[in-house]
Amino acid sequence: MLSPEQQLEIIKRGSVEIILEKELLHKLEKAHKENRPLKVKAGFDPTAPDIHLGHTVLLEKIRQFQELGHEIIFLIGDFTGMIGDPTGRSETRKPLTKEEVLKNAETYKEQVFKILDPEKTKILFNSEWFEKMSAMEIVRLGAMKTVARMLEREDFKNRFQSQQEITILEFYYPLFQAYDSVHLKADVELGGTDQRFNLLMGRQMQETMGTDKQVVVMMPLLEGTDGVQKMSKSLGNYIGISEPPKDMYGKLMSISDELMIRYYELLSHITVEEFNSLKDGLKSGSVHPKKAKENLAMEIVGRYWSRDAALKAQEEFDRMFKDKGTPDKIPVFELEWDEEDMWLPKLMKLSGLAPSTGEAMRLIKQGAVQIDSRKVSDTDMKLGRGNYLIKAGKRKFVNILSR
Repeated sequence: MLSPEQQLEIIKRGSVEIILEKELLHKLEKAHKENRPLKVKAGFDPTAPDIHLGHTVLLEKIRQFQELGHEIIFLIGDFTGMIGDPTGRSETRKPLTKEEVLKNAETYKEQVFKILDPEKTKILFNSEWFEKMSAMEIVRLGAMKTVARMLEREDFKNRFQSQQEITILEFYYPLFQAYDSVHLKADVELGGTDQRFNLLMGRQMQETMGTDKQVVVMMPLLEGTDGVQKMSKSLGNYIGISEPPKDMYGKLMSISDELMIRYYELLSHITVEEFNSLKDGLKSGSVHPKKAKENLAMEIVGRYWSRDAALKAQEEFDRMFKDKGTPDKIPVFELEWDEEDMWLPKLMKLSGLAPSTGEAMRLIKQGAVQIDSRKVSDTDMKLGRGNYLIKAGKRKFVNILSR
């Protein structure tokens, strides 16, 4: 087992903030002396079952704790998920049904075990204790914090000032999340920086209820492929862990050199020493950025698929972009042509070349769209019934067949 100091160095990698670092070192020293693991908790509301690399930043940190020998509690908030986390919301989130939550939870579990060891991960549902609590016990949680304290939270404050509704149930959400830590006697809780209020609430409630305070480890929100906004499916800048290998590989090769370092730090399994050596090599010029990016793409695609799948993705990428060729297999989209002339952005959305007509227009304006090898720039362009080979961006092709 590594020393407490060595463990702390690994845990700090990529972390935005540890509250408090000296407390974590003390917990690690005590656990090392007593030869026992720390209880490390991470909670997930199963509201969106499709996981992208942005979600895996937290999962990778959990994996590090797991490999250091600590007890991982992967908490699925099926009870709180039916309320909906108000973090970052400008309006009340529509609650999910029990059936929706459980269905999402199963999909979530399938994906997270591509990262975590299922044999060493304890999966719990917080309905196990909340559904057993009496009405009075629930009410007592509400007595632990004032409305004024809740309104210190940025999203609640903004909604209150703009006279948007905030339900009492939403005020309970951080209290429920905090009580999870009390019930589980968590030593450490992991979360994104957007969860700061909720994570600290856990520390405070543990102290109020007479248990040891958990240490909070906060991870950053990963920027998407655009290098600007956080990775999000709705923004189209995401890399899903279930995407085809060639799409994952191509997207990773498209990121900037600066963003590549960020991805290495938060997503790669290379050691701290190897990471520092890579940074030095890139700075001195002894390591070429393209080669480093290829290694990163190979590692991540290989992790979620296989080494063979990653090699095939690399070969196809090289053929497409070095030789300016087209892939061997191009998806076919058969379309019932429901109008005389179809607006090109609409066609791109229908065929899956773009997530929305707005994104399609953006690609056209950037000169990233070709029809039958001819670049197009008119966002108002319409196509008559026919068959077309359309390319969008650097990697997406589709054969349109009209019926």
